[in-house]
Amino acid sequence: MTTTDKSRRALTLPQAAREFVRHPSPPMILALLVVASAMRIARGDWQLTDAVVPVVMLAAFPFLEWVIHVAILHWRPRRVGPVVIDPLLARKHREHHVDPRQVELIFIPWQALLWVLPAVVLLAAFAFPRLELGLTFLMVLGVLGLAYEWTHYLIHSDYKPKSSAYRAIWRNHRHHHFKNENYWFTVTSAGTADRVLGTCPDPQAVPSSPTAKNLHSLNA
Repeated sequence: MTTTDKSRRALTLPQAAREFVRHPSPPMILALLVVASAMRIARGDWQLTDAVVPVVMLAAFPFLEWVIHVAILHWRPRRVGPVVIDPLLARKHREHHVDPRQVELIFIPWQALLWVLPAVVLLAAFAFPRLELGLTFLMVLGVLGLAYEWTHYLIHSDYKPKSSAYRAIWRNHRHHHFKNENYWFTVTSAGTADRVLGTCPDPQAVPSSPTAKNLHSLNA
């Protein structure tokens, strides 16, 4: 699939996977997962807390998605004196809303991962009481990161939803892009954090937004 091909065609999961791994961000996250997993297995010393970490992270992840989407990806540029604060993630996300089918813009920008991945490695090394627990954190984060990238990519690809669970996730995210950008902020789940935080309304009761493809009306 090319970035300029607007035609719809059937897409199988193997075809989607081949396209998925061609882009920088998934292999970068996969490398984190592989290295962290190898180190965690080598260290051993499995404890009950190693089972608690994945449970807590799975419960928190929809809310983390929501916060990042609202506060960072939908950041409105702000001027502080002569300086305009407009982070790369926000700029790329605005481009993604302009053309949701442009493949390169679906993924987390690799430039951002150049500092995000070292930052989470430092967090794992110093914020946990045991290095082994920090490595467990990195393993789970790698799995969640790949799940996010894969789900987001599939939603914007020509892959047709087959399960009811995926169909709900697909529908919610398409509402965000094509109905109203002020709602439906979660990506890998349907109506979790959005329901709790009041951003999962009845689509029939929400007006279509004229800025869904032009966040903050910043494009000419």
